[in-house]
Parts: sequence; structure tokens; C-alpha cells
Amino acid sequence: MLRPVLAVAALSLAAGPALAADGEQLFNMQCKMCHGGTPMGPPLTGVAGGKIAAKEGFAYSEALKAKGGTWTDANLDAFLKAPTQFAPGTKMMISVPADDSRQALIAYLKTLK
Repeated sequence: MLRPVLAVAALSLAAGPALAADGEQLFNMQCKMCHGGTPMGPPLTGVAGGKIAAKEGFAYSEALKAKGGTWTDANLDAFLKAPTQFAPGTKMMISVPADDSRQALIAYLKTLK
């Protein structure tokens, strides 16, 4: 019998591609208008695991630049859930309140290499 933690981990691994596909759909509907090659937001290729506020060619807010660190799953989740709480003064005003939507978006961001 699998322990509950192992069972959840196994299900999470199996759901990875499907979760990323859901995230891609959400990204295209909610995020692409600003993060899809416009000056409104930075491109998100390589953002997951990368340094916060480090993409070349985008003028990040001082608040986001001051955060430092990397875009871990936890940081991405906190930022997407409440950008202005994560980095008061950030330029991003759009939040993703639903836990499952944030997790799908993070899974998709991890595929953008």
C-alpha cells in the first residue's frame, strides 16, 4: 500500500503534463496580452527558477527588484495570488485567486525554457 504522501506525489507527477496544458490555456487567456511580446510585462520564458526581476529589457518596479531571490514555486504562488502583497509597489495588478489556477500556471511556466 502506498503511503498517502507517496500516492499524492505519484499523482502529481502523472498530472504534470495535463496541469501544464491547463496552465498554458490560462496563460493564453489571462496573461499573454501583457506577457506575450508587449512592453506591458516581461517575457516569462525561463522565469521559473530564475532570478526575480532579472529579465533584460524590462523596467521592473523598485519593489520587485528589492525582493531579490529566485522565482521558486512558493514565490510564484505568492506573487500570483497577491502581487501587491508580495511586492508592494509592483506594476502587476492582476491576481490569480484560485489555487488550482495558480498551480496550473506555475506548471506551465516551468515548461517555458
